[in-house]
Amino acid sequence: MEITILKYLTLLVGFYMAWNIGANDVANAMGTSVGSRALTIKRAVIIAAFLEFSGAFFAGSHVSETIQSGIVDPNIFQADPMIFALGMIGALFATGLWLQIASFKGLPVSTTHAIVGAVLGFGAVVGGLHAIYWMEIVQIVLSWVVSPVLSGIISYILFSMLQKQIFYSFNPLKKARRLAPFLVFFCFFVITLSVLFDGLKNLHLDLSFPLALFYASLVGLFFSFVSRILIRTLPVKDFESRGYESPHQVIAIRKAEKHLQRLKLSSKGETNEKASSLLKEIKALKREVQGKVHYDDKGSLLAPVEKIFVYLQIISASLVAFAHGANDVANAIGPVAAVINVLNTNVIAHTSIIPYWLLILGGIGIVIGLATWGWRVIETVGKRITELTPTRGFCAEFGAAITILIATKMGLPISTTHALVGAVLGIGFARGLKALNLRTLRDIALSWVITIPACAVMSITIFYILRAFLIK
Repeated sequence: MEITILKYLTLLVGFYMAWNIGANDVANAMGTSVGSRALTIKRAVIIAAFLEFSGAFFAGSHVSETIQSGIVDPNIFQADPMIFALGMIGALFATGLWLQIASFKGLPVSTTHAIVGAVLGFGAVVGGLHAIYWMEIVQIVLSWVVSPVLSGIISYILFSMLQKQIFYSFNPLKKARRLAPFLVFFCFFVITLSVLFDGLKNLHLDLSFPLALFYASLVGLFFSFVSRILIRTLPVKDFESRGYESPHQVIAIRKAEKHLQRLKLSSKGETNEKASSLLKEIKALKREVQGKVHYDDKGSLLAPVEKIFVYLQIISASLVAFAHGANDVANAIGPVAAVINVLNTNVIAHTSIIPYWLLILGGIGIVIGLATWGWRVIETVGKRITELTPTRGFCAEFGAAITILIATKMGLPISTTHALVGAVLGIGFARGLKALNLRTLRDIALSWVITIPACAVMSITIFYILRAFLIK
């Protein structure tokens, strides 16, 4: 009877955890789309619900083993497996509770930080410091550092390329029409490849890498061809200045800067000094003009360019949602799988099979959490970090999605929050730091620091409460 109660309690707490993941972390997938007005909150919820669940079901089992047994040594608890089970239940409940508090406040905290901190807390207190896989912890912590850097670099490069190739060109819309099909191909290629290659273990449909590469290329080419046809319906017009700084001015300043650099390198004496002085002035002028360029002004002829990227951002948001469901369902399902296995066998296994119904439970919990409280954190991510447009949102989401999918395939439970914030920072560096709300970023970073110790303390407290009531 006691075992049956614990099983239902474990499933209930696991669902509660998944619900709060949907309410908090899913904002990282859809917040930028809502902030740039590419999607309404209602449409974002519908799209994310489908893709979060798909990611959780089709690719969610890859990371579950790391959370389940890669942090605390299960052998420490072999003498009394029930202690391990109660500790995992406490870690789940503590994480869910912290996420609920953060969601109510509208703070996008790291779910991965929370669950790792919670498992680390009870493991260190109950099993001692020697029960912790410190090398695994170091690897996970390093992934938290690498993920924002990597996503920031990808987003920086992509946004800088779009600025140079599209916004600084003499015909931005024409350039956007040329580049968009290639971006569509790459988006669908990555999504399909991530699913087909080592991503369908639950359905026993894994394909070899060459075959997955072939099918992913076909899917990418098909949607690229469709996008090319659809984009042709947009009119092509030359850019006209509307009384404010235009990208053409930036182009002219950059050309003048290059000529002055050549003059400085090839001259000496007074000419060299004058060239150096003019070079400093031209660089200052370039920074000033770049900060005033209106890429998203509704009255400009760049508006159709942003319209194209509305659809591209929806694609990239879908990629983030799928990647997030694949990575973060493990935070709820990993400990649940470990506890259910202990309750069924009274033995602590290093790994356990993740059943279909458990992945479905986690996916449903994420969807319900998104539909109920997700709007709170979506507002913070979409509107309070930086001013977003479809082009900026696309670059941020794409950089984060690639980073998350790479980490998922490597079995690293990285933070989606870290990846997306790093991507937004990358775009901020491309545009200048003034484009970022540093106060909001400071508050988010502070919440990251608090998350681990808070969840560790709460996990320990809940564990002792459960042990007092359930173990006589």
